[in-house]
Amino acid sequence: MSRRKPSPSSELFSESQALKPLAERMRPRVLDEIVGQQRLLGPDAPLRRSIEAGHVHSMILWGPPGCGKTTLALLLAKYANARFRAISAVLSGLADVRAALAEAEVSFAQGERSVLFVDEVHRFNKAQQDAFLPHIEKGVILFVGATTENPSFELNSALLSRCRVHVMDAVSVDAIVAALKRALGDSERGLGEKHLLIGDDALALIAQAADGDVRRALTLLEIADDVAKDNCIEEATLTQVLADRTRRFDKGGEQFYDQISALHKSVRSSDADAALYWCTRMLDGGVDPAYLARRLTRMAIEDIGLADPRALQIALEAWDTFERLGSPEGELALAEVAIYLAIAAKSNAAYAAFGEVQSVIRETGTLDVPLHLRNAPTKLMKGLGYGKEYRYDHDVEGGIAFDQQCLPDALAGREFYQPTERGLEGRIREKLHSIRAARAQAQAKKGEGG
Repeated sequence: MSRRKPSPSSELFSESQALKPLAERMRPRVLDEIVGQQRLLGPDAPLRRSIEAGHVHSMILWGPPGCGKTTLALLLAKYANARFRAISAVLSGLADVRAALAEAEVSFAQGERSVLFVDEVHRFNKAQQDAFLPHIEKGVILFVGATTENPSFELNSALLSRCRVHVMDAVSVDAIVAALKRALGDSERGLGEKHLLIGDDALALIAQAADGDVRRALTLLEIADDVAKDNCIEEATLTQVLADRTRRFDKGGEQFYDQISALHKSVRSSDADAALYWCTRMLDGGVDPAYLARRLTRMAIEDIGLADPRALQIALEAWDTFERLGSPEGELALAEVAIYLAIAAKSNAAYAAFGEVQSVIRETGTLDVPLHLRNAPTKLMKGLGYGKEYRYDHDVEGGIAFDQQCLPDALAGREFYQPTERGLEGRIREKLHSIRAARAQAQAKKGEGG
């Protein structure tokens, strides 16, 4: 099998190229220059072998910003000797899509393949996504869509069925440091001619601040170079450059839902340290604290339940505290709730019982209320037996009329709520078992005519 190994461009480093940002100048020209994607592009990876053989297929590249999606699309075209055309779903409409496809049709008729790269493809609606389908099927285009969102939710099934989804990872700190060192040593495209003085610890700080984004790391290095004194990037310089860095967090996307899921499951797993981490991580990323307070309250209801009824009260009080104090002072109250919920006794018995009753209601429909439980404000209703033989529990010895049936006849004897033995619910369990046993005995006796 012959492999195509294009060499780096031999073009002179022109003035126009010098005006490009460092991240663009250092964009990898061959697969070996891509950092941090060994799983997909390592020497023996199937995708790597396919690309080098020129056997390129339509695909969706799913990964965080700065992981190399655009670069990989460019190299796909290069290794396949195909034309490269890029459009952005943020900036382009259906007219732009049609123009790109028409251009690809002309190239296809002339025997030339085209790689059509669609950035932020998840932002296209269904009609726009459908426009690509016949051209993918006929081989007019090699479609490469890039997305930071979960394709399962954001792309229609027809498009997904015609493409392979490749998941790209956030780039590790070590891999980003390697990319930074390459830029520092490259005299043609990078900063090699400047002979910058910067230590490994400083490079690691930049890589950590980049948060998995190679493009961001190179931009930070370029800014540091701009403000450096005597070609030396010192700690004070980095402090200034990195002061306003933020972590990856999409308030409405995959990152958002992954992190709230991690918080909820950490609470459920009674891992207070993880719960505190994810709560703080979301606050740090810019989540709406009111949303976080609402979700924490939901956790108190769903996962702690009656094992510790105080959890709901504490969650509501923290929510109220945040509304009074605002950010950042009120955020500590939410963090405290996350810790408390994690260490509290857990029970989803009430949650499960509620779901079971909902299911029963859907199955059984509108069952009649037993006559003795119905209100009888008129003579007609009394004459029809409404309220007849109802027993007022407070007048009964012990305060409970055990022989009185309160469920509809079709559900008599059903037990929905099954309390656990954890926390306060253990005491509720004992009380409930006692009541249920006494009620079963009394109603059995009543049924015998006793």
